[in-house]
Amino acid sequence: MIVWGGYRLSPLNDGGRYNPVTDTWIPMAIDADTPAGRSSHTGVWTGSEYIVWGGRDSSTNPDTYFNDGAIYDPITDQWFSFSSTDAPSGRRSHTATWTGTDMIVWGGANAPSGTTVYLDDGGRLWCDPN
Repeated sequence: MIVWGGYRLSPLNDGGRYNPVTDTWIPMAIDADTPAGRSSHTGVWTGSEYIVWGGRDSSTNPDTYFNDGAIYDPITDQWFSFSSTDAPSGRRSHTATWTGTDMIVWGGANAPSGTTVYLDDGGRLWCDPN
């Protein structure tokens, strides 16, 4: 199991990997490609990597809504950024799924002018760290 991000007095950009066989937690690396701290983001497992996308930083005024993310490789304990070109607009509380080749993001909300806007759109993210 991988747990990453969230909010505790400020947005978090750390996390850990849980091994149920040994009942231990292993901290995840924080490096140059680690996403900025955020909450209300999504994470999907590809079968070999973990992808984080979207979310918000509610410690800013107004809130910051992210339309970026990164890929975490648990074997190398490294993060890899990917392009946000053509990504959906920044959002929180959206849904996401992995198709086997792409991450699909849909819905959620943002508040560009201080008023919550519920989104009825999304997009496909090509998450290639190369």
